Amino acid sequence: MAKKKRSLVRLLLGIVIAGMWPGMAYYLTIFYPPEDTGKRIGQYFTAAQVSAAVVGLVSAGFQQMDGMGGLAGFQWMFLVYGIVAVIDGVLLLWWLPDRPVAPTDPPTAPLRGWRRRLLALPRSPPALTGEDARVHYADLTRVYRTPAWTLRDLCRILADWRLYPLTVMYFGVVGVGIGVQVFATLIIRSLLPQLSSVQLSLLFAPIWICDLIAILVVTPISDRHARRRPVFFVLPAALQIAGLLVVTYADNGWARYSGLLIVGFGLGPTVPVCMTWTSEIFQPRHGEIGVAAATALVSGFGNLGSVTTTYALYTGWESDAAREGRMKYRGSNLAMIGILAASIVAALGMWAAVRVVDGKLVEEATPVDGAAARKMKSAK
Repeated sequence: MAKKKRSLVRLLLGIVIAGMWPGMAYYLTIFYPPEDTGKRIGQYFTAAQVSAAVVGLVSAGFQQMDGMGGLAGFQWMFLVYGIVAVIDGVLLLWWLPDRPVAPTDPPTAPLRGWRRRLLALPRSPPALTGEDARVHYADLTRVYRTPAWTLRDLCRILADWRLYPLTVMYFGVVGVGIGVQVFATLIIRSLLPQLSSVQLSLLFAPIWICDLIAILVVTPISDRHARRRPVFFVLPAALQIAGLLVVTYADNGWARYSGLLIVGFGLGPTVPVCMTWTSEIFQPRHGEIGVAAATALVSGFGNLGSVTTTYALYTGWESDAAREGRMKYRGSNLAMIGILAASIVAALGMWAAVRVVDGKLVEEATPVDGAAARKMKSAK
């Protein structure tokens, strides 16, 4: 019964949070032009890295709360995190704008009386006003158009071949990212068995600090070289492979731990760059509906990578986990190298195909706003 309850909670949690990451990636594309999107998506994504780093430090404190109020330390952690998330979610209804409002649009008359109480969400302040609103409207006119869409539009996106290399790219890097996040303490314990549980939690944090630093350093550079966006996916993915090879084959525990730091640094830019490239590719072909649907589909299908590494590797691969010494988890490490290699091949193949097929699309398109005109000019 307890196992069924845990599975139900996991299912409900997945349903609730499924739209958050692709939704926020899309949300940022309606406020920033493509050449500035990678940096902003990366900045948003740093929340995951800060969370992963902090949870390692904070969990060391929660472990000292075991037994307080009849709850285990991890139960206290889930309770506190859950309360903070609920409060934050409610406050966002007042604080976060839905989307930019065109400076030519008249203000919407507020609903009054019972209709406002039953039908209207809290009204957030406009994202931009005055000259900022006028400049944004000229630069990103397309985001102010919200055409109706049908199931046929979604089918067209599903039939677009570009969706699937991007999904493979996301599959690999998310699989490795979640695999490291879930099993890093197990890996560190296998490398340094003399450490206590608190020391393991403290050594978990630097992996995600390296991840955070890489996001802040690499994603702005990827925006300045947007035509070479895939380079900033392929090189960090290759760096992850190098780190996993160090973890697998280095001579001593601390040297192998340094490989996890290399993996963390390589992980940082890959997911933001993949999401940014997805929006850049699908916007000219399918408009805003394409961006919203494609980011959701790439994220949704690609997250099967996390399912693979969570259930099929490390503790899920019993014979691999039962090995001793330097052989412990070797098969799981090599499997993650394999899915990263598939991501790199997909990125390089996608880059070549897009340059051949979509290059003509960019050349023949009619600019719809200032950002599109700049992109066409830089492509020539």
